[in-house]
Amino acid sequence: MRIVESIEALEALYDRRPSGAALDKVTDRLMPAQARWIAASRFCVLSTVGPEGTDASPRGDDGPVVQIADERTLLLPDWRGNNRMDSLRNIVHDGRVSLMFLVPGATGVMRVNGRAVVSDDPDMTGRFAHEGKHPRSVIVVTVAEIYPQCARAVMRSGLWTPGDESTELPSVGEMVAEAMAGFDGDAYDREWPERAKTSMW
Repeated sequence: MRIVESIEALEALYDRRPSGAALDKVTDRLMPAQARWIAASRFCVLSTVGPEGTDASPRGDDGPVVQIADERTLLLPDWRGNNRMDSLRNIVHDGRVSLMFLVPGATGVMRVNGRAVVSDDPDMTGRFAHEGKHPRSVIVVTVAEIYPQCARAVMRSGLWTPGDESTELPSVGEMVAEAMAGFDGDAYDREWPERAKTSMW
């Protein structure tokens, strides 16, 4: 397998330079249109890096997935999950983060790069009260770069094509049973819908 081993070789391979718009669209704070787009997003992927490597974590909510505190600050609640805390551990070690926001039906993607801290301040977690519950912590992201991503990847994949959903995927229980000897994947899958109802927040 031939490997590209230098930036010079990489740039020669991609002989076309980015267009002006691809570079000039990057801002260091939220513009009004970008803020409206992010406010419509209920799902994002949070990417972090730490001493044990990289991590990408899906984040979702039943309304906007983040709160916009100001033109440079996004607030991402850490709602209940599996308690691995991979993203949070990475942020404590190394504050560099990236966020990728998706909106159902939209072919564009909004990208944010910046730095983050984890806050357990009651005033901060209290901003996200939901039926008497609140997250244990909030990821406070300071925006360094924000820009809309080209729609080609979403368009190529037909991501939002109605009726294109796969029904042949293995279940989570099935996959965990393959990784853990003796794990009852069927019981996990049967019990998960009811467990989710009481543990979403």
